[in-house]
Amino acid sequence: MWPFICQFIEKLFRETIEPAVRGANNHLSTFSFTKINIGHQPLRINGVKVYTENVDKRQIILDLQISFVGNCEIDLEIKRYFCRAGVKSIQIHGTMRVILEPLIGDMPLIGALSLFFLRKPLLEINWTGLTNLLDVPGLNGLSDTIILDIISNYLVLPNRITVPLVSEVQIAQLRFPIPKGVLRIHFIEAQDLEGKDTYLKGIVKGKSDPYGILRVGNQIFQSKVIKENLNPKWNEVYEALVYEHPGQELEIELFDEDPDKDDFLGSLMIDLIEVEKERLLDEWFTLDEVSKGKLHLKLEWLTLMPTAENLDKVLTSIRADKDQANDGLSSALLILYLDSARNLPVSYFLLDTLLS
Repeated sequence: MWPFICQFIEKLFRETIEPAVRGANNHLSTFSFTKINIGHQPLRINGVKVYTENVDKRQIILDLQISFVGNCEIDLEIKRYFCRAGVKSIQIHGTMRVILEPLIGDMPLIGALSLFFLRKPLLEINWTGLTNLLDVPGLNGLSDTIILDIISNYLVLPNRITVPLVSEVQIAQLRFPIPKGVLRIHFIEAQDLEGKDTYLKGIVKGKSDPYGILRVGNQIFQSKVIKENLNPKWNEVYEALVYEHPGQELEIELFDEDPDKDDFLGSLMIDLIEVEKERLLDEWFTLDEVSKGKLHLKLEWLTLMPTAENLDKVLTSIRADKDQANDGLSSALLILYLDSARNLPVSYFLLDTLLS
């Protein structure tokens, strides 16, 4: 089966990733993959979880613990700048969700296959010619770490790879589903954090300059920094779209800001299915991976409604909380599906590039 998976991956690179890279920047208009060999070492599945609750009867949801360590050969070039680079090996480890839907009465019984990671996977890439690639205009502000983050986020919700197995399936609805709901996160305060800033060569423990990083899929929020405080009060509000609540989590990490490297102050993971059940959680949570510290959160699960009958009530509630949110609280969600475009103007920059 692995050779056929490799064929699919090569098709994905050439038909999806290559055009996307070319269209991302005028300097990359001559980008192409010259060789794609994923290697003979197959992907390993170390565990499988099948969901039986809160699942539509027309679908099957699987979570796969995957591990891939491959000696691959992927070569690319940007002809305009005579730049060549490549990848010698890739490692990726994480939880991949596989959704089989819709289930149908005829062979192959499944209309389509959707793949994505619930959270950022562990990704390592061994590059060749990376310095040449980063000399290209438009890429010279990047680094190895930033490139890995961009690739990882492309694999995480709400991004997904959808493969139709029958011609009649409505692929647009599967690729771009309506969110299950909105998670409103009140990032309020913390208490009894560890003091990471030391004095007199570590003899005297001092304060910390704490801030938080919150993740839901590839949606990332960062709080302000509270200077020299072990009991900081942020009182900030964030809103995240939730596409897959069974198995998806709110991830929070606290750090102490430092000039060189920020120190870790604790982490927290909250299953979103619990938030959906309770609708509202206002609790103190004990921080993990540290000896002390707790975090005060208020979490609201907001359901999307197709009509505006409760809009006035929502707007009244928002006005009461308007001073808390960073960018203002939302009252509605606009979903725009861009199907296609025609008769676009010619890009003269691209035309000059092709003629030169």
